[in-house]
Amino acid sequence: MRSLSYAIVMMVLSLSLFAGEPIEESIVKIFTVSKTPDYVTPWNSTTRRSHASGAIIAGHRILTNAHVVANETFIEVKRYGKTKRYEAEVEFVSHQADLALLKVKDSSFFEGVTPLEFDGLPSIQQKVTVYGFPTGGTSLSVSTGVVSRVEHTRYVHSKEIFMAIQVDAAINPGSSGGPAISDGKIVGVVMQQIPKAQSIGYLVPVEVVKHFLADVKDGHYDGFPHLGITTEMLRSRALRSVYKMDKETTGVLVIDISERSPAFKTLKKGDVLISIDGNTIENDGTVEFRHHQYTSFKYYVDKKQIGETVTLGILRDGRKSKVKVKLNHVADDHLLVDTVAYDVMPSYFIYGGYVFAPLTRNRLMRSSSSLTALRELASQWATDERDEVVILLKVLPAEINQGDHTFSLWTVDKVNHKKYRDFKEFIEIIRNFKGKYLVLEDEEGVMIAINREKAQAVEETILKRYSIKQSQRLNR
Repeated sequence: MRSLSYAIVMMVLSLSLFAGEPIEESIVKIFTVSKTPDYVTPWNSTTRRSHASGAIIAGHRILTNAHVVANETFIEVKRYGKTKRYEAEVEFVSHQADLALLKVKDSSFFEGVTPLEFDGLPSIQQKVTVYGFPTGGTSLSVSTGVVSRVEHTRYVHSKEIFMAIQVDAAINPGSSGGPAISDGKIVGVVMQQIPKAQSIGYLVPVEVVKHFLADVKDGHYDGFPHLGITTEMLRSRALRSVYKMDKETTGVLVIDISERSPAFKTLKKGDVLISIDGNTIENDGTVEFRHHQYTSFKYYVDKKQIGETVTLGILRDGRKSKVKVKLNHVADDHLLVDTVAYDVMPSYFIYGGYVFAPLTRNRLMRSSSSLTALRELASQWATDERDEVVILLKVLPAEINQGDHTFSLWTVDKVNHKKYRDFKEFIEIIRNFKGKYLVLEDEEGVMIAINREKAQAVEETILKRYSIKQSQRLNR
């Protein structure tokens, strides 16, 4: 009897191991060498090594996070149970959704492996198993947890807001990019954890992954569309009354619209958005995407591909109507200060020891000061007249710029009393200037004057003094 029980137990264990083998063999360890830009001295960078995880999917591709391969210079991959490393490269990347697809130069890497398939969005309390190679060991780690939340949250990598799955499975550095499996299929990609919180991690949902994969089918990544509007919740009864909302009507107030958005022609400030694609928008800006589950109304924008149309129900002056808005822009098309950038070195321009650069979110993220005025600019919409903000990043002390050595992170509003459109035009104005003194001015009227002839004469001397190879880099 004991022999029979032992045999049954061993058979069950064998079947469990056998069932797990296809999943394990599709898990990949990713080794990345990356170049990290320095936004204080933008001509410099540092190199770092890291490792993370990924999963083999159909089409001889590896699915992982964008932050795993951001700013990469060299990538190697290794399959579970193997020792050989293969060189890989990024095929497509979505820094918005923190997703990337890798391809391996040697197709033999994929021999004998079964690619993982995708399931749908998991339910609350559904069990998930997370696979990856976290720090602390070299072998594959497998941890199990349950789905605790599904809602929109801010992605650490892009600082943009998308739907995410919160799980209580152990997620640690190195797990990034690994698959979360339920019933043998991928339901999410490990993305981030909450620092100082015990066993709280986030996954990129399979819905977002599928959007990314559908986007790149044509060989080009377009991105997730952005509506180009700013809204305010309408929890206040008094404010709802101001906008003629009855007790049954809910929605959010439109308070600003990007001039570049197609919504600029169809919506007005003071409109109340009451529905999106037929789904009621609540006063807190959420929609019911599943029974008794709510998330940002942005959910129905995120589901669209660039070029598709969304239908908005609006309340204007107490009258309800519907309008259609074509979603043909991403966030960077609307914003005065672009979203967080990767895979490019920062732009800069040095003139007379004055170091100029476009204002970027990367720069703001790496500053320890409050920079209230600069952060306010980051919330503004771009226009055809002003597409970028230029700042005096710092001054490289020299005789020509005496008196200005303390200027840093100073916004340049005008060049010779004229406004500019972007960083490229800013440089062109300075390069083409033939007068004696170049005058820079901020919005409050504070000015800096630079002697053109002296600036040009000392350019090579200043670059050599501070070990800078070139005076300009413009990435576009």
